[in-house]
Parts: sequence; structure tokens; C-alpha cells
Amino acid sequence: MKRAVVLLSGGLDSATTLAIAHADGFECHCLSIDYGQRHVAELAAAAHVAAALGAREHRVVHIDMGQFGGSALTDASIAVPTSGVAPGIPVTYVPARNTVMLSLALAWAEVLGAGDIFVGVNAVDYSGYPDCRPEFIRAFEAMANLATKAAVEGRPLRLHAPLIELSKADIVRRGARLGVDYALTVSCYQADPDGRACGTCDSCRLRRAGFAAAGLADPTRYHRTA
Repeated sequence: MKRAVVLLSGGLDSATTLAIAHADGFECHCLSIDYGQRHVAELAAAAHVAAALGAREHRVVHIDMGQFGGSALTDASIAVPTSGVAPGIPVTYVPARNTVMLSLALAWAEVLGAGDIFVGVNAVDYSGYPDCRPEFIRAFEAMANLATKAAVEGRPLRLHAPLIELSKADIVRRGARLGVDYALTVSCYQADPDGRACGTCDSCRLRRAGFAAAGLADPTRYHRTA
């Protein structure tokens, strides 16, 4: 069985990505990153999702990106926006987050002998983050195949972003067909310790709209009304 490293945040998109990788026949090794995010409840969700979707193993790497700050997700002094999805790159953008996470996934993939990495980035219904765009994914894959012993010796890496051109509704439908239990996932940027969502941050709004557009019941638990 082919091995793959799957970046698993515990949210809707990464859970769907894991389900896709599993359905495609990969032995999935899931990697979550504790980077100092305020919505740390997503890490417990990731463990539940990995178990439910048949991952071979699940690991959590701890890196404190909060020591740099610069994002509402890692700096408690910066408020998470709750007034609706606006144009431009929001303050919830974490500088270089996906570059850091993919680099860690790349390191583990080399050790495992895995030639594939899956990441749940999306460039349609998303918050405008620059490291979720197709050109970033292509550039990282190209870099990985210059930077690794495996690639130099003829075992190139493939970076999969199966959701990148899908709407949130399409993602939800795809995951539902693959048996993803979205009640296990946490997407909210300011979820409480029990994983209950605020209902008003960008991520909550995009998630709720996705379920509505897909015509499916939203299983999200909320701790206050949007």
C-alpha cells in the first residue's frame, strides 16, 4: 500500500482530504500541528477524525508560532473578526503557516518513504490566504523535489490538494459521500475548550454556508448564536 502524509487540522476540509486519500488507497499517516493556535480544540478533533477515518497513525508536532504573533489565531491581543467575510487577507492569516506545516510533513514523508502529501487547502470558498492558492502548491512541490534526498535519488514527491478548486458545498458533498462524520470536526477560529463554535468568525460562516448550499444538515455545535 502506498504511504501518504496527510496534514490534519481537525477541521472540515482536512477531514475530507483524509477521507479522499484513504479512498484512493493510501496508508494515511496524519500530522497535526500545535502551533499556539487559540482554537486548540481542533487538535482533539483531529485525533477523533484520524481514528474514525482509518488513519495508520496520528502525530502532533508542537511549534510555538505564537511567540512571533502577527495573527488573530496566535496573538490574544488581536481580535478574531466576526462581522463577515471581507475582501483582502484577514488578520486570521498566520504568517508562513502552510509553508511550515508542509515542511514538517515533507520531513516525515522522507523518513516514512512516502511519496505523497495531502493538504486540504482551498482557493474558492476561503479567507483569501496566499498560501492556499494553486501557485503556492505548485511552487512547494517543485521546491520539495529539489530539496530532498528521495527526489534527487529518483523518488519524486507529489503534493495533493484535492479540494483546491471545490466550493465549500462541493467539499461537504464529497465528504458526505465518503462517510465523513462532520460532527467530529472543529473549524471555528475561536472554538471553546469543548470544541463548540462561535458561529460568527469567517470559518464558521463559510462552513455554515457550505452545508446550506449542499442541502445537508449542519452538525456543528455552537456556544452562542451568530
